[in-house]
Amino acid sequence: MAIPNKIISRKDEITKDFFALLQRHMDDILAGHTDKMYHIKDFAAELFIHPGHFSNTIKLTTGFSPCHFLEQRTLDEAKKMLLLGDMPINEISYKLTFNDPTNFTKFFKSFEGLTPKQFRKQHSANT
Repeated sequence: MAIPNKIISRKDEITKDFFALLQRHMDDILAGHTDKMYHIKDFAAELFIHPGHFSNTIKLTTGFSPCHFLEQRTLDEAKKMLLLGDMPINEISYKLTFNDPTNFTKFFKSFEGLTPKQFRKQHSANT
């Protein structure tokens, strides 16, 4: 008995829906409509699937965990805010749902190797 295409493509549907949810969620954060960052369980609940199944499916289809995409998107938005304006770093951290600017600095430095202040200073010196 052949497996129906709907079953075969379910993993791709979950992945597509995750990226759409991630986009919508980041738009809501940036617009100030929410001050809470979603966790894996929140994305899974939106898709009506178990968090383990959700994580495994995203990893299977993309090669990366859902956290990777959430962290990368948060980092990308942080960089844009640091480079495109003069918003204070603590305001950027709160805008991106970090309750403490210190946690934002640790997060940013773990990926970039620089603090947000150093990143901003380095890039403003290059322009």
